[in-house]
Amino acid sequence: MNSATTQINRVLIRAPKETVWNTLVKTDEALPFFFGAVCETSDGMRADVNYRMVSANRKVAMVVGRVLRFEPPDVYSHTFRMTNIDEPPVTVTYTLTEKDGGTEFELRIDDLVPGSKLAKEMVSSQGFIAKNLKSLCETGRPAFSGRMVGWLGPVFTRFAGKSQAIANWPI
Repeated sequence: MNSATTQINRVLIRAPKETVWNTLVKTDEALPFFFGAVCETSDGMRADVNYRMVSANRKVAMVVGRVLRFEPPDVYSHTFRMTNIDEPPVTVTYTLTEKDGGTEFELRIDDLVPGSKLAKEMVSSQGFIAKNLKSLCETGRPAFSGRMVGWLGPVFTRFAGKSQAIANWPI
């Protein structure tokens, strides 16, 4: 039997901690480092609320979960379940630490089931998230990969399954 594992990714962002934090927790616009998703919560961004990541046109729910910890500007943690993958959720924790004139961004994923579809998606996405958050905080623009996702996002939502319709995933 496979046991759950942890995956950690760290990157130094040459920006103040508050800039990184405020960018990471935005809920009012599409976030290129989260594949163009808009983060919505049931009652503001804080611990013990449900959230979902939805397409920019707000027709498709891509991710759902619950905020576990929200300690500005240091730690943000939540459960994470992709709506198109029928597997147990993982826990995602973002930790920000002032370091070397910038901010160390740590993305930790716990409870990954080795070999699962969700684990493969999550591990392969860590670099994209870190690279695009770093670029956005340092330059005001996402990396090229984040811009591409922004341009192609409307196309991708057309291929979402009916089960991913936002109405099926209330917060």
